[in-house]
Formats: sequence, C-alpha cells, structure tokens
Amino acid sequence: MDSELSPSQVRPANGIHVGDLIDRRPVGRFHYLLLALAGAVMFLDGFDTQAISFVAPAIAREWGLPVASLGPIFSAAIVGLMVGYLVLSPLANRYGHRRTVIACTALFGILTLLCALTTGPMQLITLRFLTGAGLGAAIPSLVALTSEFAPARRRSSFVMFIYCWFALGFVAAGIVSGIVIPHWGWRAMFVIGGTVPLVLLILLLRYFPDSPRYLLTRGDSTRAHATLRRIDPALPADAVIRADYSTVEEPDRGRVLMVVDLVRGRWFLSTLLLWTAFAANLAAFYAIQSWLPTIVGSLGAPSRVVIASTVLTTIGGILAAIIIGPAMDKINPFRTLGVVYLGGAAFVAALGWVIGGGSTWALLGAAFLAGTCVTGGQMSVIALATVLYPPRMRSTGVGWALGIGRLGGIAGPLIVGSALGAGLLPRDVFFAMAVILVVASVSVLMLERRSRAQRLA
Repeated sequence: MDSELSPSQVRPANGIHVGDLIDRRPVGRFHYLLLALAGAVMFLDGFDTQAISFVAPAIAREWGLPVASLGPIFSAAIVGLMVGYLVLSPLANRYGHRRTVIACTALFGILTLLCALTTGPMQLITLRFLTGAGLGAAIPSLVALTSEFAPARRRSSFVMFIYCWFALGFVAAGIVSGIVIPHWGWRAMFVIGGTVPLVLLILLLRYFPDSPRYLLTRGDSTRAHATLRRIDPALPADAVIRADYSTVEEPDRGRVLMVVDLVRGRWFLSTLLLWTAFAANLAAFYAIQSWLPTIVGSLGAPSRVVIASTVLTTIGGILAAIIIGPAMDKINPFRTLGVVYLGGAAFVAALGWVIGGGSTWALLGAAFLAGTCVTGGQMSVIALATVLYPPRMRSTGVGWALGIGRLGGIAGPLIVGSALGAGLLPRDVFFAMAVILVVASVSVLMLERRSRAQRLA
C-alpha cells in the first residue's frame, strides 16, 4: 500500500531530495493527469504510425502507383523514427522533456495535416520522414518523464501503461480508417491525425510538467519547487530541494558526450546487453507482424482467420502488460522479463507447430499467447531501460535502445523473407524466431546479474 508520509514531514538538514519526495507520496491526481496526457500523446503516435498502412492502398489507387512503390512510403516514417530516437531524443538533456514533447507534438500535428495536401509520392515521403523524426524524439522523453515521476515501486507499471496506449493507437487506426476512408477519402485520415494533436497541445501547455531534476540542473529551483508541490501540496514554501543521492549533477555536456556515456566504462556491457534484448525482441515482433498474415493466408485460411490471428498478437500484448508491469515492480524487473521471453520462445515455437496442421482454434490460441510475450515483451523492455539508467541518462538511453532495436525490427522481416524464399518451411522459421527470443532472455538475465553486482559494489 502507498505510504501517506510526506517528505515535508521529514526534512533533512541538507534539504529534501527529489527521489525521496516522489517515492514516499501515494499515487494521486497529479500522476493520473500525467498518465492521461502521456498516454494520449502515445496513442496519437501509434495512430499516426499505423494509419499509413491503411491509407497507402487508397493513395496508390488515386495516384495510379504500382504496389512496389508503396515501400518507400511505408519506410519513410520508420527511418524518421530512427533519426528521432538516435539523433533528436538526446536533445531533451539540453532543452528539457517538457519542451521536447510539446514541440514534437506540434511538429507531427502540423506535418500530418500537410500530408493531406500532398499531390505526389516525393512530397508524402518527405513529410512522413519528418513526422517520424518528431515521433521518435517525443517517445523517449515521454517514457523518461513518466518514469521520473513514478514512485520506484510503480515505475514499470507506469511506463507499460502509457505504452499500452501506443498499441491501442494501432488498433484505433484500423477501426477509424474503415469508417473514414470509404466515406471521406484518405486525406481525411491525415486531417484527423493532425488536428487532434494540435488540440491536445492546449492541455500539454497548461498541465504537462517538466522534470524537477532538469530544472535543478538549470538553477530554476522555483519551478522545481512548484512542480513538486503538485505532488505534495504540504511541501513548505521555504523547503530546500536537492538532487537525489545517486544523481551526479553535472552541467549539460552536449548531445555527443551523453551518447558516449552509454557505451563507456561500467555502462558498456550493460548497454550492449540491453541493445541485444531490444534488437532480438523487435526482430521477432516485426517478423511476426509482417509475415503472419501472409503465411496463414498462403496455407488456405479464410481472411477472417488471417485478420484475427494478427490482431490477437497485439491484444495479447496489451492484456499481458496488466500482469507483467506489476510483476516487474513487485518481484524483479530483469527476472520477470527473462521469464516472459522464455515463455515467448515456447509460444512462438508452438505457433510454428500448429500453423501448418493444427485447428483454427489452436492457431488463434497460439497467436494470442505468442503476442502476450512478444508484444508484451516489447513494452516491458522499454520499462526495463528506465530501471537500468539513472535519470540524467534515461532519455538518451531509451532513445538509443529503441533506435538500435529498430535495426532488429528491419532485419527480422527481411531474414524471414529470405528464408521462405530459400525454401524453408514456415514451421522452421517460427522455430528460429523462438531461438531469437531465447537470446533476448539470456541477455536480460545476464543484465540482471551485472546490475546486481554493480549495486553491491
């Protein structure tokens, strides 16, 4: 049960530490508002990312484009996401998470509206790339800020909650496109996807907080104090707010050096293991999402089974997050995720076993169970990154893990396509994906041992 003790009632002589105040307070109205705003931005990110999959066929028909030309339209936002993750997200260390989220929300809202005015493929590809870059810069800041305001006992649950809204945005894009495109055309999807973020911008400007640790490093103790009073209204006006015991307050050293911090000294092996887990998980996730409909359809399954099997992988991950997040908080985040990946390996292997000769219900059940661990694992490993890195490295650490992991996401579908083209059976391909998830599990469990050793040291 959350403690009711306020740090303002236990005032150390050297001031009140940010981490103590956040960890001791119960989850309240401030946290719910933060989760609602962060979840809304993540939802719109997911909606925008997935909407192009439903819009592109309508664009091809109107512009008379061959199907092969849709590839760059699909890929533009993905490449932009990588640029946002790797290049733009570290800028939050200089400008703050609040400014980054607000600026990126405005950016992808405006750019999405401009997509509705495009008249040719190159214009759309350019705008989709820039939109992806904005999304890629916003997500790490949302994750970092949500985890910073979460009490340590709830951190994984908070992060997984907002990431569930990203997945729900995927689902909503399919539902809305089925209603909007037949009646008002594909441009209406971009109008909706661009207008709603700009409306949300009003609420972000009014209520979205900034990191108190960032404000303290900038010498703005007044705003840091005001932000913390939203969590603890009883905080005295004359309270001295100090950084955490474990946080080394340093002046901003620029984007490049912050990235180097992730791969030098004691962080090198930890970051390498985290990146391995991200890449392996996303390789399996995108391989399943990309090829499952094609494989199931090629084996003669009706379209309703093809759609249901694919959707169930996403639904399974969302439902699993309700269990995995609290388990990571209460038991051990590394061990929990390691077990999730091992379960995923078993369920993906089972999916490969039934895909060619099992019943329809066995196929749907295996797809759902595989999704609980593969899609659920994707959400979980992001929460793990917030546990691994300290606040000053969190946005950069999450952004680069997502960016490097995206390389696995690109490679996974390509490798599966090559394997199927070489004559491998679908069953063998799914068995290979199961092995990849075992690699992810081993990486996370090794990371747990290393993190424990560092804490003891």
